[in-house]
This record gives sequence, structure tokens and C-alpha cells, in this order.
Amino acid sequence: MVNEAISIEPQDAATLQSVGRVLRRGPAKLVGPKGELAVLPKPLYALLKDIVKSLAEGRSLVLLPEEKQLTTQQAAELLGMSRPYLIRLLDAGEMPYCLVGKHRRIALRDVLAYAKRRASARRSALDKMARDAYEAGLYDDAAIPDGGQDE
Repeated sequence: MVNEAISIEPQDAATLQSVGRVLRRGPAKLVGPKGELAVLPKPLYALLKDIVKSLAEGRSLVLLPEEKQLTTQQAAELLGMSRPYLIRLLDAGEMPYCLVGKHRRIALRDVLAYAKRRASARRSALDKMARDAYEAGLYDDAAIPDGGQDE
């Protein structure tokens, strides 16, 4: 299953929705083939809920270990940027990488950490812009839309 995209076939959608309802009720237990019970640890339970929700929404999933080494093309696609731009980031030291022969490889964990830092920086910048605009009084005279309702 690792490295293969999985998705739910239309005929399995009802079963998946049933599983989702069960998971929303609270912590789940796994029942073995001989009736043995195992309570799922909270992180695994949360992951299972997320997986079922994503599949129910029609998304395909690929499960990869954090240690997975990505090519520059794979990392760029995951980050939603061009490969040349990613290479500039690597050369600038924004993410660690290793060389396999002449080819760069980036650990998935490092790509995800960079994406998290980038999202956090973007959020901080937007918060600062909103705070600066508020302090400058730019919201004082702002028109509030009426939602398109006629009086």
C-alpha cells in the first residue's frame, strides 16, 4: 500500500460512510479474527478518522513514511512550486538534502517541515498586515456589505 494511491470505489461508499459514523461516536476497538479486542491508541484513532473522512470526500490517499526520500520533482509537486524554484531554495539552505550521485534527494519530513514553516510565516504576515491596517484606521470608514438584500 505504501507508494500506491488508494481510493474508494463507488460500490464501497456506503460501507465507508458506516465506518465513518462508528468512528465519530468515540474511540474504536479492533476485533481480531478470534474475537480478541485491542483499543486503538489515540494517534492511530485520529489518523483512521482522517483517512476515512478524506476517502469519503472522494480524495485518493498515498501513505508514505517520513523517511521517504523524494526527488526534486516530487518535492516541488508536493509544495506546489516549480522544480527550479525548489532547487534555488535547496541551494539557499532552506531545506536539507542529500546527494545520490548527482541527484538531490529530500526527506519527506523536511519537505513537510518547510511547508509548515511557510504556512506559519504567511499567517504571521497576514496577521501583521491586518493589525497594521487596523492601527492605521483603515477599518474605521470601511463599508460593511449588506449581503445583497434589498430594503
